[in-house]
Amino acid sequence: MTAKKIPEVILLNINIEENFPDRFVEFYHTHLYCHKGSINFLFDDRQMQCKKDEFLFWFSGSKLEEIQFSKSFKATVVLVERDFLNNNIPDQGWSINALLHSRVYPVKSIHDKKDRQKILSNFHWLNDRFLEVGHRFYDAVLSLQMQVFIFEMWNIFAREYERRKHSLQTGTLYERFMQLAQEHCMTKREVQFYSNELNITSKYLNQICKNSSGVTASHWIQRYARERILLLLQNKNLTISEIADEMEFSSRSFFTRYVKKLLGVTPREYRNRLGF
Repeated sequence: MTAKKIPEVILLNINIEENFPDRFVEFYHTHLYCHKGSINFLFDDRQMQCKKDEFLFWFSGSKLEEIQFSKSFKATVVLVERDFLNNNIPDQGWSINALLHSRVYPVKSIHDKKDRQKILSNFHWLNDRFLEVGHRFYDAVLSLQMQVFIFEMWNIFAREYERRKHSLQTGTLYERFMQLAQEHCMTKREVQFYSNELNITSKYLNQICKNSSGVTASHWIQRYARERILLLLQNKNLTISEIADEMEFSSRSFFTRYVKKLLGVTPREYRNRLGF
C-alpha cells in the first residue's frame, strides 16, 4: 500500500492460502467473522484466539503480531479505511463503553444465529454500496451505509459488553478489576478506588495485575483512560472543555496536562493532527 488513494472498503475471504494485505492494520479497521478453524495472534502482547462462529475486531493501529491460521481456517473479512470509518461515526456518547470494551476484548462469541447472519449481511451491504460507483448520490449513500454498519456492529458489541459486565461479581479479582477499570476509568484514575471496591490493598491489587498481565493496575487504568480520551477527542461533537467536564477534571488545564502525559501531545495538538 502506497501513498496513493486506497479503497475505503475491501471484502475478503481469508484462509491458509489467502492472507491479509501488507500493512493492513496500519490503514484499516478490521472486521472478521470466522466460519471454521481458528486464527491465533498476539494482541497488545496477549495471546488470543478467534475460532468458529466468533467475531474479531481490530482497530487500525492495533499492536498485532504473530498471526497464525489453522489449516482449516476460513473467514470473511471487511477492511474499512481508518479515516473513512472515523469520519462517519455517529454520536458515540452512549456507546463509548462498548467501543472501549472492543479495544480490550477484540474477540466476541456470537451466540445468536441471527446476529451471525446480520454480521455477514452487514459486510456485503457495505461492500455492495462501495462498489456502486455509478449511483447519482454515491458519497452520501456510502456514508449513510457506513453509519448503518457501525450502528449494527455497536448493537452486537453492546449486548456482548452487557453480558460480560453481568459476570463482574463472579470473576477473579483480576477479572473484576479489569471490568471496574473499564467501567470507571473516565473519572476514577487512582488505584486506591479499585482496591477499595475489591476490599484489598492497593499493593496487593498491583501484585495481582503484575502476576496476571505483567503490568501494574496503574498501567491498566491509564491504558483504558487513554483509549477513552482518544475516542472522545475523535468525536467532533464534543469540545475539549466538555470532555474535561465529563472526565471530572477540576479544570481544563489539569485535563490538558493529563492528556499530554498519556498521549505526548495536548488535546488541541491531537485534534489539529486529525484536521479538526
